[in-house]
Amino acid sequence: MAHRAFEHYVPVMNAIPVPMSADYSAMIREHEVWVLRDGHTIVASLVLIWRSDHLLLESVAVDPGSQGSGYGRKMLDWALKRAREAPVPEIRLYTNILMVENRDWYLRAGFVETHEEQRGDKHIVHMSYRL
Repeated sequence: MAHRAFEHYVPVMNAIPVPMSADYSAMIREHEVWVLRDGHTIVASLVLIWRSDHLLLESVAVDPGSQGSGYGRKMLDWALKRAREAPVPEIRLYTNILMVENRDWYLRAGFVETHEEQRGDKHIVHMSYRL
């Protein structure tokens, strides 16, 4: 799922997006991994990592054939619900600065950009959503 959802960014970034190389077996063992199905087909996934003072939204991935159907927003709404139940004061995430569509999507959802960082071969932007 993540590979298909993010592969179009490889030529944009000239690098492999983090969700494409993540160890999902470890993610499932150590964190919260959620999937959304449409019938029997998985159309979206969500990885959440709990920290003492926030919830890290590690990844939202929507199958390319299902993008634009509201599944990403459903996953984000679920993350917000989980964070409010905890409770933690904010959700944080990071994304590559070149993933303009992702950044714009999170900004429209109420996230704000907090700072930028060079991490290896990737220039990332950190974002936060105060609950």
